[in-house]
Amino acid sequence: MNDYTRACRTNQYKGAKMKQKNEAVVIRAILEQLGRLRITKPVVIRYRWYEPNKRRDLDNISSFGRKVIQDALVQTKVLRDDGWSYITGFQDAFFVDKERPRIEVEIEEV
Repeated sequence: MNDYTRACRTNQYKGAKMKQKNEAVVIRAILEQLGRLRITKPVVIRYRWYEPNKRRDLDNISSFGRKVIQDALVQTKVLRDDGWSYITGFQDAFFVDKERPRIEVEIEEV
């Protein structure tokens, strides 16, 4: 989140470009893994954040990431919207994996 905030303060287009670039990566992953899945019921989303080390604050890891992922889920039409009626909650868990940093996302209909 700090990187995104810094980019927005530097130049309004730089922040937008950063979000767009990250969304493109997430959209590709969603299409590869979920195909044309459509979820119509409300969901809870569980995020598992695997970082290479403990340098970044937990909220800086998850805030921007959740926004990008949830927006990408709407863009790919996996979810209709990312408002309260469609996402009833989310959970974050954080781990260190030096060899394979990643984000794992689990979507559960409720």
